[in-house]
Amino acid sequence: MKKDTEKIIIGIDPGTKIMGFGIIKIENKILSVLHYGVIHLKQYDNHALKLKKIYERITELLNIYAPDEMALESPFYSKNPQVALKLGRAQGMAMATALAKEIPVSEYAPRKVKQAVTGNGASSKEQVAEMAKLLLNINKDENIIIDASDALGVAICHHFESTKIVPTPQSSPVSRSQTPKKTSWENFIKDNPNRVK
Repeated sequence: MKKDTEKIIIGIDPGTKIMGFGIIKIENKILSVLHYGVIHLKQYDNHALKLKKIYERITELLNIYAPDEMALESPFYSKNPQVALKLGRAQGMAMATALAKEIPVSEYAPRKVKQAVTGNGASSKEQVAEMAKLLLNINKDENIIIDASDALGVAICHHFESTKIVPTPQSSPVSRSQTPKKTSWENFIKDNPNRVK
């Protein structure tokens, strides 16, 4: 049973070959990771079967972890309409699965996620992964598939956006009015050399 001060967020990085997920808990403003991983879809040739697998796995995760909210990364722009359509369907299936359980859903552009997690909207996926590990106290040597770390980043972004807080160079959330407008990965490394090796 969850405490009143606790919130659980599931982040989703949609995909038609690999879909990442990350589930975080926030308790007394402290972030921690509950579970993360990927849903492998490459082996399914039929797109409808992929959607069924997404539904089944997301439903399982929602039943186990009972998240309060879901956050999804919005699909990137694609010049290929078929690719965009299939990706949109995958995202829609994850979204519908949450909405069927009356779990609120939010959506964030990839640049917004990077900005929220690292302080730089143009940061690399590897930088998002490293910062997610720091914020969630995950061993820096732990190998996380990039789709899963992206999903953790989406969940972290949603937490910061929904509570109007941002990570400071000391990685402790504070109100936006108390933090400088520019926070960057480089500043974090400079101010915390002992946390990044």
